Amino acid sequence: MVCTCFYFGEYDCIYLNSVIKYTEISAVKADGKGKAKMKVIYNNGTVGECSEEEKLHVLRHSAAHIMAQAIKRLYPEADFAYGPATEKGFYYDVDLGDKKLSDEDLKAIEDEMKKITKENLPFKSFILPRDEAVALMHERKCKYKEEHIGDLPEDAVISFYQQGEYIDMCVGPHITYTKALKAFKITQQSGAYWKNDAANKMLTRINGVAFFSQEELDEYEKQQEEARARDHRKIGKEMGLFMSDDLIGKGLPMFLPKGYTIWRELENYIRNKELKLGYYHVMTPCVGTVDLYKTSGHWDHYKENMFPAMEVEDETFVLRPMNCPHHMMIYAHRPHSYRELPIRIGEIAHDFRFESSGTLKGIERARHFCQNDAHLFVTPEQIESEVAKVVDLIFDVYKDMGIENYRCVLSLRDPADTKKYHPDDAMWNNAENALRQVLRDLNIEFTEEIGEAAFYGPKLDINVQPAVGAEYTLSTCQLDFCLPAKFDLKYTDSDGNEKTPVVLHRAILGSLDRFMAYILEETKGKLPTWLAPIQVKVIPVSEKTQDYAEQVYAALCDAGIRADLDGRNEKVGYKIREARMVDRAPYLLVVGAKEAESGNVSVRNRDTDETTVMGLAEFTEGIKAEIDARALHPGL
Repeated sequence: MVCTCFYFGEYDCIYLNSVIKYTEISAVKADGKGKAKMKVIYNNGTVGECSEEEKLHVLRHSAAHIMAQAIKRLYPEADFAYGPATEKGFYYDVDLGDKKLSDEDLKAIEDEMKKITKENLPFKSFILPRDEAVALMHERKCKYKEEHIGDLPEDAVISFYQQGEYIDMCVGPHITYTKALKAFKITQQSGAYWKNDAANKMLTRINGVAFFSQEELDEYEKQQEEARARDHRKIGKEMGLFMSDDLIGKGLPMFLPKGYTIWRELENYIRNKELKLGYYHVMTPCVGTVDLYKTSGHWDHYKENMFPAMEVEDETFVLRPMNCPHHMMIYAHRPHSYRELPIRIGEIAHDFRFESSGTLKGIERARHFCQNDAHLFVTPEQIESEVAKVVDLIFDVYKDMGIENYRCVLSLRDPADTKKYHPDDAMWNNAENALRQVLRDLNIEFTEEIGEAAFYGPKLDINVQPAVGAEYTLSTCQLDFCLPAKFDLKYTDSDGNEKTPVVLHRAILGSLDRFMAYILEETKGKLPTWLAPIQVKVIPVSEKTQDYAEQVYAALCDAGIRADLDGRNEKVGYKIREARMVDRAPYLLVVGAKEAESGNVSVRNRDTDETTVMGLAEFTEGIKAEIDARALHPGL
């Protein structure tokens, strides 16, 4: 155990990793330089430095307590559940009865926090026996803390922290004085079930951020402003791409005509690439029997993420969360020879997963989505060559899409987690070693992460770093020795004996929905011409040039170009701004009297705002070439 001491500004701040074990505390003196310092003093007297992450954790944990104190002052009946520091800030779950907080209420809480920091209240810790701890929480009407005490082991030591009139059950650590919290902000509120159980009461979760300095907070707010500008939900609403409605259901987005145009282009793009590589595309049902998922193992390992089962004519069905069991059955429906392998089965498949409402985010994370899924049935000897082809396809797509900031991760099982992973050490060692060796043979740089594998096998994840926010997995290739055995899949080898194939699960675009969200946020909705829902906006200057504008529009449509004619009785400047800011069309054709007389068009490039006059035929051929080349930016 350690005693930890650190310094904020003019204060010597001391906390314990475990207050229950210590009777003596050693402090590190302030150095007077105003820089946060933290050192760890071990029982044997040795001293170690603490990381910036540990310092920030202490600050944010203390901010959660100060926020709770502010809430209690404003809402005396408030009852608190959990209030931890997080990777991005802090939060507290609180029961406010029937009170619904407004933005003004959140601002009032933040203002009260500022008052508390100016009061410079000390954080003081103390320990109580279980019966006294229960009595204290009961007296203060803290029913969630009282219930939490009941969940603790009988021999647990129960510690508290107090600043001013506020007392909270907590193991720490904390700053010593409230004034050490200098830069913070309340960011949002949401809902959270007590103990993360939907059967319990929904509490109000109030989130905030805290930093060592105002400069860091200012930089954070600048990043948040950029994130809001790039949020695909905001862009999707402005461009009219997709919508959702609670009457249909949370997490069930619907694609509007422009959004479905983008979706369809992505579907055609990846399907054509797969066809050239020898994939066979199939279509399978969106439901399956529970027995199907019991056979695959998903029922045991993934049931909590599925929608509830449906009873129909003595059969039990579920909405499918993934497609591999269906594709296993397609392979199994007839005998196979080694000469047929590899067999590559692909599908743009509709899947359903019961994500909690708090995690839903537009089309990036929804309860219905469409996977760019495929399963490759191969012999053991074909593993390396087929993984190489999958990797080549991923990198080829990334080149087409201009994706450069990514890293490769070999995701392995956690051997200690016997609940999540299929229990077969020999299978796991074989699969992990095989995939690791393939990646080395292909000279692919990768890191390894324990506990990130699928329940049935290891995988190569390609994690992208978006312009704003944390990285996440976009593409994956998973090596599976497990499911082929569960479904008793076979092929006849060259020696005439039956053998079990190996399966590669792979997704290049991941889900089309999430990939669209990613591209929208990376480009701020300014999509490449081939992907843009409106490629050309035709704008007549006045009614006198309306007829010529209609001719231009018709010619573009005949050439297969997605054009839109804005013939509204609005000012030209207004229509141009809307075309640029709302439609984000790569090209604007402004048609005036000169253009009508000469048969030309005035072409304005969305990205450069440059205007060029050229013949309609020249423009048409140029934009068609740009679309065929899938250029990343308008270039005419």
